[in-house]
Amino acid sequence: MMECPNCLFRLKSVLLSVTRGLHGLEVSPRRWLNLQEYQSKKLMQDNGVTVQRFFVADSASEALEAAKRLKAKEIVLKAQILAGGRGKGVFDSGLKGGVHLTKDFDVQVHLNKLECRGKVSLTTKQTPKEGVKVKMVMVAEALDISRETYFAILMDRSCNGPVMVGSPQGGVDIEEVASTTPELIFKEVIDIFEGVRDDQALRMAANLGFKGPLERQAADQIKRLYDLFLKVDATQVEVNPLGETPEGQVVCFDAKINFDDNAEFRQKAVFAMDDTAESDPLETEAAKYDLKYIGLDGNIACFVNGAGLAMATCDIIDLHGGKPANFLDLGGGVKENQVYAAFKLLTADPKVEAILVNIFGGIVNCAIIANGITKACRELELKVPLVVRLEGTNVQEAKRILSESGLPITSATDLDDAAKKAVAAIPKK
Repeated sequence: MMECPNCLFRLKSVLLSVTRGLHGLEVSPRRWLNLQEYQSKKLMQDNGVTVQRFFVADSASEALEAAKRLKAKEIVLKAQILAGGRGKGVFDSGLKGGVHLTKDFDVQVHLNKLECRGKVSLTTKQTPKEGVKVKMVMVAEALDISRETYFAILMDRSCNGPVMVGSPQGGVDIEEVASTTPELIFKEVIDIFEGVRDDQALRMAANLGFKGPLERQAADQIKRLYDLFLKVDATQVEVNPLGETPEGQVVCFDAKINFDDNAEFRQKAVFAMDDTAESDPLETEAAKYDLKYIGLDGNIACFVNGAGLAMATCDIIDLHGGKPANFLDLGGGVKENQVYAAFKLLTADPKVEAILVNIFGGIVNCAIIANGITKACRELELKVPLVVRLEGTNVQEAKRILSESGLPITSATDLDDAAKKAVAAIPKK
């Protein structure tokens, strides 16, 4: 059974890898709400979607008890981390594979190797090089799969709403299927007001290769998945594989759910499940102040407003021989306390040897930024060189605030000038 690919996560990673390609840097992708596998399966289970019976354990003894309660012929043990490719992952203990099957019901040997409570780390193609600590194991009933299909519901801008995408070729990389055999990719546009019609669900089930009674069973699962999609304000529900068992049952064997972060105010129960243990602590702290933080491996911190401006700032720093340590996106509705929090976060990174502020004020008031900068410099007793380039709304007042502050702030006329000054400010070694 293959791990489910997370399309949206990969897309964000690809966009960020552009920066890595330009600068030769390691990038920590922005982590949106990302649930553990067992949490996604619990959401599906609670909404009438058919999944394997399972329990979650945080110790070997608890997992063994869960296996006994399942009373299944075969047990699957799956390490729970927020990354795909677990089946092909490697533990720092040397054990290969974060997914193990056992038919003899004597799962203790496997459990001793799949240790939890954060004692061992699992490294996959989607984790950092050092891997991620495994704190929980999912203990599930293992079911035979006679056939695997792919099914997803996602928001599509070109269709102005949700679409269903499916393929009879499941359990594999869906991008590869789309590339080599595009005729095996089927799409159904959903009317957001009408929902999934019976004929659409049946047509998709037939296209996925379900026949006879299984066709209607699959159609029912498709409609239930769409109900879940709406209920939790998802941007994507991806099931790979949506499988067929020899006993004639349609089961969602693996799933990935992406959520609309803007719906957090009405999805409090879902967002309360957010596990930040695997994310960058600075990123988690930044989110508390509605700031977006991306960690890089250079030594010049970038404080900007807008992702595009952040990329451009990283590019021009690199052009002049410097390396970005991170970038922190302030966004639009800025307040002085956010600027202060931003400086506190940037200076918490021991790699930072200079800070470049690059603000292009439209809806952002440059004077508010300037007041926040001066406050942060005084209260944090800033020890690293600071270069500031401000342009746009209320910029003259902002420049006056900075010049009259008496603080060692280097002003820049434009981005090119700012980048040169930031690179030159790095202490020579």
